[in-house]
Amino acid sequence: MSGVALCAQRARYAVSKALPGRSPRQSRPTETSPRIVLRIGIVIAAVTCYFGVRGLTDSSQAKALHDAARVEAAERGLHLDWEPTVQSLVVNHQAITRLLNWIYIFGHWPVIALTLIWLLSRHPEVYARTACAMLLSGAVGLVAFAVFPVAPPRLAALGMTDTVIEQSHAYRVLQPPAFTNQYAAMPSLHVGWNLLMTLTVLAATRTVWLRVLAVALTVSMDTTVVLTANHYVLDALAGAVLAQLSWYVAGRLQVLTTRRHRPTAQDGAQPSPPIVVPL
Repeated sequence: MSGVALCAQRARYAVSKALPGRSPRQSRPTETSPRIVLRIGIVIAAVTCYFGVRGLTDSSQAKALHDAARVEAAERGLHLDWEPTVQSLVVNHQAITRLLNWIYIFGHWPVIALTLIWLLSRHPEVYARTACAMLLSGAVGLVAFAVFPVAPPRLAALGMTDTVIEQSHAYRVLQPPAFTNQYAAMPSLHVGWNLLMTLTVLAATRTVWLRVLAVALTVSMDTTVVLTANHYVLDALAGAVLAQLSWYVAGRLQVLTTRRHRPTAQDGAQPSPPIVVPL
């Protein structure tokens, strides 16, 4: 190596060492093991609470059917009462219904779990926003389920078939009946939380195939919840709107938290990593 090249290399190394908070081999914020364990624990506790409250919600069948009739009337007024018509196109095709069942069962919680693990290890800041959005939308969902219980199309007098229950047993393994409120249809968090995973992937990576896969999973879930008679079209729309609002609010909270932790010129300290909630 020539003397000029050696001097240039040493100069670059000295500049990189002098820059605050940067090192030649570190380009991504790291997470300590205790914080990762704490975040995983809080998310697990929140999900457990979500299912526990849903299961303990004592929604009367009469009110749930009455509220379902109100949803159906609203759909007729908006010309969105598509559920029986679209299911009739696929219900007699076993291969299609089997695919829909797999999407409904394995395209939700397994996808959420894998996405959160990926975020924790690669994109902790995006994880913080995602976890906050899930907590916000889940809290709103719990209130809605208690105040406005809605029987899904499969339990209403629409003549629709519950393909998931009739053709698959895996769903009851992943989500036992004791933790399920069958009248928690409005809004659809099945749709909402899958949309949150898509927004997360779009925010965290520019890898084309990951972004396309994330969008495809959300679109397929939006279709599946209706074709399997588990949600009304309005349920899916409400879940999508709730997810997007929660994602926006979580982002604003993250910005405010970042500003609060930004160091001043006097203290010269490194800023704390932006955290929306202590997850």
